[in-house]
Amino acid sequence: MKSINDLNIKLYADGADVEEMKEVYRMGIVRGFTTNPTLMRLAGVENYEAFAKEVLAEITDLMISFEVFADDFDSMEREAKKIMSWGDNIYVKIPITNTKQESSVPLIKKLTADGLNLNVTAMMTVKQVEEVVEALSPGVKTIISVFAGRIADSGRDPVPYMKECAEIVKKKADTELLWASSRELLNIFQAEECGCDIITVTTGILKKLSNVGRDLDEYSLDTVKMFHNDAVTAGYKII
Repeated sequence: MKSINDLNIKLYADGADVEEMKEVYRMGIVRGFTTNPTLMRLAGVENYEAFAKEVLAEITDLMISFEVFADDFDSMEREAKKIMSWGDNIYVKIPITNTKQESSVPLIKKLTADGLNLNVTAMMTVKQVEEVVEALSPGVKTIISVFAGRIADSGRDPVPYMKECAEIVKKKADTELLWASSRELLNIFQAEECGCDIITVTTGILKKLSNVGRDLDEYSLDTVKMFHNDAVTAGYKII
């Protein structure tokens, strides 16, 4: 099987813990970062702008995606332009719809026409991808984030969806397809095979990279040893 170094796909770290982001950055493994409001809440972020600027002060040469919070499109536009003013290495995350399921495509068209780099997020259907790609202004860098992990959570195989999306995205210059909401290390190789340009991975998945290509007999033995050592440490006995 291929090693991680043989893959063309770019790894982006997904998270909002500042110290963890700095650590991952110093490791030199990833080529970008993504955040979202849920990850920020879980990480205890209280001041959005302060959080973003702390990250941007440390990570100056890799792209970072920060998301708008508003639910109406006029406010989304205002927030997007504010976020973009924070630095040159930013993609602004715009959800594919608001909570009323009203399409963000008109806003996406307007923002890319204004030259803003967008990461269109929370996408799960081929139709959504088609509509967004059609609306994008040429020459403006855009990420199309399709939540393959959530498609899989619905009981559907995400691979056919991602392959079809890759064919659509490659027709538009400066546009990249991102496999979002990864669930396991295998997703990196699946995303590569589908033709995705980027995949977001958690720190937990990054820590498993050393297992790529590992001998399975050796891995089996290490698993047996782990179970045995934990049983001994816990003092378990069957009498």
